[in-house]
Amino acid sequence: MKNNFISERIQNIKPSPTMEVTSKARELKEAGHDIIGLGAGEPDFDTPTHIKEAAIQAIKQGKTKYTAVDGIPELKEAIIDKFARENKLLYNKNEVSVATGGKQVLYNAFQATLNKGDQVIIPAPYWVSYPDMVILAQGTPVFIETKKENNFKMTVDMLKKVINEKTKWIVLNSPSNPTGTCYTKEELTEIGNLLEKYENILILTDDIYEKIIYENFTFSTIAEAVPNLKARTLTVNGVSKAFSMTGWRIGYAGGPESLIKSMAKIQSQSTSNPTSISQYAALKALTSSCSFLEENNSIFLKRRNLILELVNSSKGLASNIPSGAFYIFPSCEGLIGLKTAKGNTINNSSDFSKYLLEEAGVAVVPGLAFGLENFFRISYATSDEILEEAGVRIYNACKQLT
Repeated sequence: MKNNFISERIQNIKPSPTMEVTSKARELKEAGHDIIGLGAGEPDFDTPTHIKEAAIQAIKQGKTKYTAVDGIPELKEAIIDKFARENKLLYNKNEVSVATGGKQVLYNAFQATLNKGDQVIIPAPYWVSYPDMVILAQGTPVFIETKKENNFKMTVDMLKKVINEKTKWIVLNSPSNPTGTCYTKEELTEIGNLLEKYENILILTDDIYEKIIYENFTFSTIAEAVPNLKARTLTVNGVSKAFSMTGWRIGYAGGPESLIKSMAKIQSQSTSNPTSISQYAALKALTSSCSFLEENNSIFLKRRNLILELVNSSKGLASNIPSGAFYIFPSCEGLIGLKTAKGNTINNSSDFSKYLLEEAGVAVVPGLAFGLENFFRISYATSDEILEEAGVRIYNACKQLT
């Protein structure tokens, strides 16, 4: 039977590839297969105890009712303080939005602003959900294909070539998912100086991995680098990654009041407020010590170096060194055209990812999901022991290709 009741808009949308990989790995594990999943984009650390205790106290105190649609006042104040303290960005409560994860913040923003035919510039590789969110809002994604040789960074010259009268948004993501690439303040200033000339273009900066950075890299966000852009920049963040709160679903943003108000209108007719208990947990996260982050980042750095060494010593693979987040994005171009022991040809990253899953028991995400073929993403948000075993399996699997 045809699904004629499903809208054309939805039929054009793909399920999240990263969630698909994680789900497939879980299914195979449950069926008794020895699978190592390196597809999930979440820390393996537990939520810090003091944050969990704050949530328990919120429950005990009866803070379990509806709240203001886009966040409790106390949490908004904490977000305002965070932006001022860490990013030198000054907002008031009417310029702050709290939603059910950073993903909903982005969704709300596109729904609130895009008209049919509006274009959104997205550097590739990109987080898998950006393009489909744009399409759902009847916008048109426009991709800038970055290069491994330039550490997957969008340049001013690349941007100049695609900006036109239909451009509504430009999306930035630093540290990047899937590459771990980070833009310096100087690089953001260059991009920002160009965007100052285009007064009708909005800037969306996804800073969700802000606190997961390595080797003394100094994080900067574009409205801090070029203050004149603050009035048309949506600075998006959340507690999921740094605070190991992926399942708590709290994201937030600072931006122009008219945009924030429109985003709240979208949210009021969809999910309404984020979970009250999660909001109080996020409040605790943003108003207490983050000393645990130093240890967590030290562990992530060790894991990064471990998996980089194993991958870069493997036949046909080569990865840049990321400065943040918890991913590497190796090229598998050196394996394209080779054959498996069963006689199957590796034609692209999807073939290679399938080969790793079926023959080595390692689940990774093919680069096509992120808009760049012949690469694949590995999440190293797992233990040293698991990473080492996965690295050895990948090494041996590559060695067997001829």
